[in-house]
Amino acid sequence: MTPKLKKSLLYWLLLSPLCVVILLPFGIMFVTALRPRDELFVYPPTWTFSEFRWENFVEMWVKTNFGGALLNSLYVSLTSTVIAIALSIPAAYALSRYRFSGKGLYRNFLLMTQMMSPIVLVLGLFRLMVHLNLVNSLNSLVVTYVAFNMAFTIWMLQSYFNTIPRELEEASWIDGATGFTSLVKIFLPLAIPAMVVTAIFTFINSWNEFVLALTLIRSQNDYTLPVQIFSQVAGRYQVEWHHVMAATVLATVPVAIVFSWLQRYLIRGMALGAVK
Repeated sequence: MTPKLKKSLLYWLLLSPLCVVILLPFGIMFVTALRPRDELFVYPPTWTFSEFRWENFVEMWVKTNFGGALLNSLYVSLTSTVIAIALSIPAAYALSRYRFSGKGLYRNFLLMTQMMSPIVLVLGLFRLMVHLNLVNSLNSLVVTYVAFNMAFTIWMLQSYFNTIPRELEEASWIDGATGFTSLVKIFLPLAIPAMVVTAIFTFINSWNEFVLALTLIRSQNDYTLPVQIFSQVAGRYQVEWHHVMAATVLATVPVAIVFSWLQRYLIRGMALGAVK
């Protein structure tokens, strides 16, 4: 056995407890989703079962309106992410490049808003949405998610913008570029890793949000995925756990795809911010 192989085995041995802790819930979720219904509550519990019952996913999709909830979650998460990033870029750029009175106070205010749980504001937000006639509308979730995520996105982007040398923009101004041209062609391309990383976290925050969606959405046709899955458990005499776990497995797929697709930006963005 080569020294390199020994070192790899040692590293994997040290990482194995962490891997078990992380993967065990997903393993239980996946096994339950594929079990036949009459083998869910066997004692003693086992990891094996008589067949892979892929029909559980089809039955769940039809019975729980999963497709509609999936589209609702995609609409809310993608729209709120795009709007939050678009609105945060000018704010973060101004905080990074300009000096003005109240700048420190504004940055502290943004930080303080992150310490406040949405559940504290849920009653006030509900009354506001009633006044705006937006209750039971997916756009009410888009507005609230943008508002809650903007403090986080501005902080993330501003921290990275500070690492981009101002001299690059000044050189483009000397060459005759306008402020807008240098922003679009010089500054923003350098900030793509930070924008992608921020967009990933904003998307996940919106995708997993539950309290506001449960409060502001009343029609089952407009449920997002967390509320739709919750409705399969709460207030029922009999819970179809194989359907609940099948829905949970499918709900993790979009987030896994986003992470897999954009992981190179995630790693590069976090690393560049640390060393510049």
